[in-house]
Amino acid sequence: RAPYTGQFIIVVIGCGISGVAAAHRLVKSGFHHVRIVEATARSGGRIKTGRLGNNIAEIGASYIHGPSEENPLFCLARDYGLLDPKALTAENQAMDIDERLPWVPNWFSSSGHQKLSTEHMSPALEMFNELLNDTSQFKNQEETPWASVGHFIRSEVRSERWKDKDKSTRKLLLCAVSAKLKEECCASAAHSMDEIDLVGFCMYKGLSGLDCTFPCGFEGLIKNLMSELPADLVTYNRPVSCVHWNNTKNGVNTVIVECDGGERIAADHVIVTVPLGYLKKHHSTLFCPPLPTHKLQSIHKLGFGTCNKIYVEFDSPWWDADCDVIYLVWRDEEDILDHVSDISKSWIRKMSTFTVLKPSERSGIHVLCGWITGHESEYMETLPEQEVRDSITELIRTFTGNATITPRRILRSQWFHDPWTCGSYSHPAIGCSAQDLENMMEPLPTKGSHSQPLQVLFAGEATHPCFYSTVHGALLTGWREADRLISHYSCISQ
Repeated sequence: RAPYTGQFIIVVIGCGISGVAAAHRLVKSGFHHVRIVEATARSGGRIKTGRLGNNIAEIGASYIHGPSEENPLFCLARDYGLLDPKALTAENQAMDIDERLPWVPNWFSSSGHQKLSTEHMSPALEMFNELLNDTSQFKNQEETPWASVGHFIRSEVRSERWKDKDKSTRKLLLCAVSAKLKEECCASAAHSMDEIDLVGFCMYKGLSGLDCTFPCGFEGLIKNLMSELPADLVTYNRPVSCVHWNNTKNGVNTVIVECDGGERIAADHVIVTVPLGYLKKHHSTLFCPPLPTHKLQSIHKLGFGTCNKIYVEFDSPWWDADCDVIYLVWRDEEDILDHVSDISKSWIRKMSTFTVLKPSERSGIHVLCGWITGHESEYMETLPEQEVRDSITELIRTFTGNATITPRRILRSQWFHDPWTCGSYSHPAIGCSAQDLENMMEPLPTKGSHSQPLQVLFAGEATHPCFYSTVHGALLTGWREADRLISHYSCISQ
């Protein structure tokens, strides 16, 4: 039986993937009074596609992590015809890599001499991936001997590793682990892996499939979903200042969504999809009455950090033709460092990894994407673009020993200073647990209340119990909250 929708009004706050997914599901299920209010002038949220010359440059989300039948994002993209044929092959979907991609690396050291041998550096790569796999042993444990993921990796590396190597080789491999640890910070959007809870780290669930991208840009997914919604469903440039919930008006509980400029929208249900970074900063004014204590505690306990990308274009490549990723190894980081002590002077050291954008046959453009996270990333955002470009030029010349390499242009993301995101994505900070993710997704009023149920619902990547930090996690949470309402009204109609 179709759900009884009547005149019930549902307001979705935020037009990112979770908000669009929720609205899409509701409209397709027969709900006619659905409205999205979006603070900015565009749809997509943290999905944002730009261009550097003729190349697609993803300012926000880049990859479908685990593109296989189990991943709803992959299935949507496939059905819309947005993926490269290679990503659709059974072989690609069956690869079980858990996001540690089988890429061809080039290694460079700060000595500026010739490229390091991949064979000589492979022990560091293999050992680091092995240790990340070893973290699974701590799943569901209450206590561990190590304070964090960073602590665990450092302790294990320093124990008995590479005792058979000569001193110089051992030092270089330890420095290589520093480079990999910085890269892992980007995966978690963390300042340091010392901030990542070891048990919490195991809550994340990887999916099979070799990570893939959208050849024509991630925003194509948003455009396809939006094309199936009524044209007037989204109101842009309409920030929400406060959600007034648990109120009684004429004997009926009504949620009031108050917008900047004074507009007040009366709704029966509100789905909040704003990023965790925004919630951390604005929860005290965004909800009236305030959120319950246990939900506030979880908002504070969960981590939310900044991972930025800097695209760099060159006239010609200085890396191998088959190279997928470049690692920069500082020869004075044998202590396994994943952050710098003096950010204003040494922020560029945090950028240890560049991924290679494969040029199209006609473009002839050579582009790298540099990854940087944490406080160093936040500081980078404050610098003039020319200063960032100069720092990258100096960095590359130092590592290649080639004083003539000069980037043509750069393009960077600046998510920390975006007022509507305040960072990039969530991570399991020290002390957070599965219960905190449960608290994040709990609707208001909480169970046991005598008020009208499901007044305020919560979606977004930071509300998924095992796919947090991912687009497929955000997508699933939008569907989850839409289904919660669909189920609610199905029960009423029956």
